[in-house]
Amino acid sequence: MSTAAPNLNWTTATTEQNGDPSLAIVDIIVIFVYFAVILAIGLWATFTSSRKSVKGYFLAGKNMVWWPVGCSLFASNIGAVHFIGLSGTGAIAGIAVASFEWLAAYLILLLGWCFVPIYVSSGVYTMPEYLQKRYGGQRLRVTTAIISMFLYVTTKIAVDLYAGALFIQLTLGINLYLAIVSLLAVTAIYTILGGLRAVIYTDTMQTVIMVIGGLILMFLGFEKIGGYDKLEEKYMNAIPQSTLDKLGTENATSCGLPRSDSFHMLRHPVDSDLPWPAMISGIAIIGTLYFCSDQVIVQRVIAANSIQDAKGGCILAALLKITPMYLMVMTGMISRVLFADEVACSNPADCEEICQNPQGCSNIAYPMLVLGVLPAGLRGVMVASMLSALMSSLTSIFNSTSTIFTLDIWKRIRKSATEREQLIVGKLTVLALVVISILWIPILSSSAGGQLFVYINVVLAALGSPIVSLFIYGILWPRANEKGAFWGLVVGFTVGLTRLILELFYVAPSCGEPETRPPIIYKINYMYVSPIIFVISSVVIICVSFLTKPPHENELYGTTWSTIRKRKTTVANNSSGDLNMREMEAGVIGSPKEEDIDNELSALDGMNKDEGSSVSVSLQENQYLTELYENPKWSFVLNTAAICVMITVAFLVGLHA
Repeated sequence: MSTAAPNLNWTTATTEQNGDPSLAIVDIIVIFVYFAVILAIGLWATFTSSRKSVKGYFLAGKNMVWWPVGCSLFASNIGAVHFIGLSGTGAIAGIAVASFEWLAAYLILLLGWCFVPIYVSSGVYTMPEYLQKRYGGQRLRVTTAIISMFLYVTTKIAVDLYAGALFIQLTLGINLYLAIVSLLAVTAIYTILGGLRAVIYTDTMQTVIMVIGGLILMFLGFEKIGGYDKLEEKYMNAIPQSTLDKLGTENATSCGLPRSDSFHMLRHPVDSDLPWPAMISGIAIIGTLYFCSDQVIVQRVIAANSIQDAKGGCILAALLKITPMYLMVMTGMISRVLFADEVACSNPADCEEICQNPQGCSNIAYPMLVLGVLPAGLRGVMVASMLSALMSSLTSIFNSTSTIFTLDIWKRIRKSATEREQLIVGKLTVLALVVISILWIPILSSSAGGQLFVYINVVLAALGSPIVSLFIYGILWPRANEKGAFWGLVVGFTVGLTRLILELFYVAPSCGEPETRPPIIYKINYMYVSPIIFVISSVVIICVSFLTKPPHENELYGTTWSTIRKRKTTVANNSSGDLNMREMEAGVIGSPKEEDIDNELSALDGMNKDEGSSVSVSLQENQYLTELYENPKWSFVLNTAAICVMITVAFLVGLHA
């Protein structure tokens, strides 16, 4: 990618559709107002948040209600790469890529109903911390923390910056580095000062902007092509002129032609770009990594005020995940209809001239539509929504990465680190990430290409599956032990890394060129890699766990589904004999009323202060029981709402299958 202005052909195409494609004064005003509002919200949340404790800074004091939690979940997930990547893949390959978004709705609900109760019960702040509490030892926690930070750089920060830089460069026409530095500066200010609370509230505002801006562009795009019912007909005939010139000649190829299955979500199990068995199994595993065991996502949910607020936030986020099909994938397809010569270019030389990327120009589909369809003023709204996507992702990543580094790595280095020191380290980590992000831009400019969304899932499929196995067996199978988990991670990660290196080394040939890659690369779809590596890791975990000593029951309290309401707390020398701790020593605790638990904790606190009593009770562990309590009425409402969301998504998938 070059820092030069967009190519003349690209500018001419947008001018023909909607006049002058440059931003007007009113657009610039809208963007500046957006920055001012976001910064004001971030600073307000900063000065009203509890920032003097680790819990207050990294978990927003655990007092967030459901609607900002849900909005933050969505905004943290939907970044600039979704606007650029989903639209680009939709423009080239059709609607199947939306299956990542729709099936994600099930995985977000899985997070709220199956994983969050375990995280709350175990009282953890980070995902590597959970693995340590579940399996014991230090090496799993440190190893997964390092792998997670590596994945954040390669699949989150790097890709979001590339996608955001591409959009900003094409729409604003300003220096690439100036745009990125400005964005990172504003983002870092309230992320560093305010912690998670500031991030969640700004994410909420940015979600509103993203959805409104996306809806405006979608409706105007459909109007431009004659309506929703015209999309399939016009998309299947959106062929670049360079391809049309070759049709009927001996040099004719399929390059530049729309896929025949472009409007099918479930595709051929072997020969398609997204085989349906691989789609279902691969998305299930990659999605479990991303939504159920990833610090960026989970941190927002465990910051909720209660289990019910966490579940409510998951329902809202799952509903919002229905929208990317229409706001991003189909808008990318509309862009191909309107700008087929540019978006669907098939000749490497033409693509190099249009977008400085010989691999293809699908990544410019969304910005082309913004400048080619929207009138002045609304362009500013859409650019603001893109900036929202970029900033919300970056703030989430910065906050979560600083949490992992501080609590999972720094505390291993400095075991005596005070709470003040941890907060300082967390803020300095954000600054370091800003610097690394800026330095990463030239690398992205020279190496990133093709479809961004596919690149992300190639990396996650290869490297993320072993981590998923640790969490799945951790919460479901008490027999899994630390040795089995560690070697399952090592073997699975080694196999995945080998596959990824081969895939990155052997570049896919351009359309029309002969296949030169090893069969193991091009015959095994990248989405099949994920379940294969998951099975390999699972076999190692099961075999090693059975061959070695099982974990003691006392080590599992609160960390698995079979021990979620068990506590190892004991009560000693209770002379009065009237304190029944519900058999807390390896006993099962029911679902008492919240006020009963509060009274019990107060009584225990008083007994600890009484010289005549010797009570060794972990009040902190009992606090987690309070957080697990659910009001039966609201529990029924939430369960019903979750079922309705699942039925809706199933209907939509079936409709487009």
